[in-house]
Amino acid sequence: MDLLKFVVLDEEDLEVVSAHVQDAVVKAADVVWRPQDKRLVVPIARFDWEGAQGAQVDKPEFRRRSAALRFERVLSCKCREVAGRDAVLNLLAVEFAETDAPSGVVTLTFSGGAAIRLEVECLEAELADLGPSWAAAKCPAHAIEDAARTKSGAG
Repeated sequence: MDLLKFVVLDEEDLEVVSAHVQDAVVKAADVVWRPQDKRLVVPIARFDWEGAQGAQVDKPEFRRRSAALRFERVLSCKCREVAGRDAVLNLLAVEFAETDAPSGVVTLTFSGGAAIRLEVECLEAELADLGPSWAAAKCPAHAIEDAARTKSGAG
């Protein structure tokens, strides 16, 4: 079992983590914001992109894995268009924009326009897999990819 564990200390590190958490499923009720500890923890069901890319074409096996995305030194946490605690969100990207070095804004962007915005003292985060993977019904697909295939005549 190859468990991922990444420490994020700069924007380049975050880009790698963002690629690994693309299409992770997040239950809004499971997100833990601890302002007294300046910490946000986002439990996710991460899609195993590295395994999917190495899968056999005639017999692909798609998998998900429990993981946690943790941010430290968080000064504030704001949500946009999250439809309540029962919402299930599809994570598309995690980005950092520096404001007054080393501080900045981390944005977790979800499908449907939802987002979590973190003001941070500096970029300090970690992605860690928490256990074994399980079979996923299908590989995530995006409307943009589908539209591009239609325009090019593929698919």
